[in-house]
Amino acid sequence: MAASSHGDAVSSIRHLVTRFFEVARAKDLTSAEMTEVVSWLRPDLLELFESQQVADQRHGYECAKRILAQDAGRIDLVGAALLHDVGKRHARLGAIGRTLATVAGALPIPTFKRWSLYLDHPALGAAELLGHDADPIIVDFTRHQERDRPQSIDEESWRLLRMSDLEAP
Repeated sequence: MAASSHGDAVSSIRHLVTRFFEVARAKDLTSAEMTEVVSWLRPDLLELFESQQVADQRHGYECAKRILAQDAGRIDLVGAALLHDVGKRHARLGAIGRTLATVAGALPIPTFKRWSLYLDHPALGAAELLGHDADPIIVDFTRHQERDRPQSIDEESWRLLRMSDLEAP
């Protein structure tokens, strides 16, 4: 295995392990944290946020805080940070199911329906957000979060959003 392939594999495994424990240990947002979320989202998008599993609420909140820590003026990116994983809720998977779905998705094997829903969460979430007339940056980041930057998102916004999603807490 080439050095870069090995490094990518180690990085992917590290990310998977980090996310497993992030999901397994997730705690409800505090009332102060929820007050912040309420101030950032309009009511229909807040309802979508609240429909997510605790782990995804916690992850979205931490992503939003990382963006604001980097640039307090980028409130325009907070909705994308909070809602980019909203499509995951359709799969209703816990930490182990999410890990197995991710591993199965990387291998050329068939997946169970709930695993497929989990793996398709960017498209599912983007379609749902589009149906709620969410800001284009929220829809586009949700749809493209695991792919290359779409032209609709400028490089600095993309950098902040990707950093917030990939950086370990």
